[in-house]
Amino acid sequence: MTNKTDGHSTHDAEEDLRNQDIKIFLNGKIVPRAEAVVSVYDSGFMLGDGMWEGLRLYDGQWAFFDEHMDRLFNSCKSVSLDIGMTKEEILAALNATAVANGMTSDAHCRLMITRGPKVKPFQHPGLSRSGPTVVAILEHSKPVDSLQKKGIRLATVPQVRGLPMSQDAKYNSHSKLNCVIACLQAEQAGADEALMLDPHGFVNTTNACNFFIVRRGEVWTSTGDYCMNGVTRQKVIDLCRANGIPVLEKNYSLYEAIGADEAFLTGTFGAQTPVAEIDGKRIGEHDGAGPMTRRIRAFYKELVAQNVAEQRIARG
Repeated sequence: MTNKTDGHSTHDAEEDLRNQDIKIFLNGKIVPRAEAVVSVYDSGFMLGDGMWEGLRLYDGQWAFFDEHMDRLFNSCKSVSLDIGMTKEEILAALNATAVANGMTSDAHCRLMITRGPKVKPFQHPGLSRSGPTVVAILEHSKPVDSLQKKGIRLATVPQVRGLPMSQDAKYNSHSKLNCVIACLQAEQAGADEALMLDPHGFVNTTNACNFFIVRRGEVWTSTGDYCMNGVTRQKVIDLCRANGIPVLEKNYSLYEAIGADEAFLTGTFGAQTPVAEIDGKRIGEHDGAGPMTRRIRAFYKELVAQNVAEQRIARG
């Protein structure tokens, strides 16, 4: 078994003492971290009844803000959760919170919307009668260098993801117990994170990120039927198509993943994070990111810069 103390997760960031004194957006106010509290009756705390988004700040702009808002509003509409704010009002709140914290880059936001406090501690949504709880936690956040240099070690776990008729993985739901269980199973196997299969046994996602492999010059990812509706995932697919890189959304097995030339994860925080091992078996013949992963990462960096420039022009 691998020593877990040598590992890390896809969301490991450099320590930044400024985060001890950050200011947090809570229901229309920007308050000190110590005062950012919600009721024990809140539906998010009590039931995991809520949706969230992760956004990253680059040079004063939230990368792919419109795509993140489309996903958030679609998810909330699907579960009849009224955010009570427009997309522009959310943007203004995030920008004001960033200014209050002196943040322009290397910052990450977790935006959380719950159905709000309940009048009784029971399940029915109608018991949440005072409107939503809206929280935005912004932290100074820069991925640790080891994520690119060493990569992530994955272990295949028995916990699967994700039947649409039980809990569709396309929701960025507060109800994350399924993924927490998978992460625990991976840690107990001595890995950093979990590689989760879909209900048919094909490779799907990790407990936290979308998953890609590279085989013989082709980039493969899951069909998308059972995985998270990842913004970064879709950007990678689009970038491959735009730059003549064969990319396939298909069913593939653990056999094909372990035999891949490269593997990487996608997510808002780490962009593209290389995978070093699956079930203790080394992936590829390189340390850290392989040549295709580095190429895609360079394209993605250019795309982020372009999106940031376009937002600055569009929003003045």
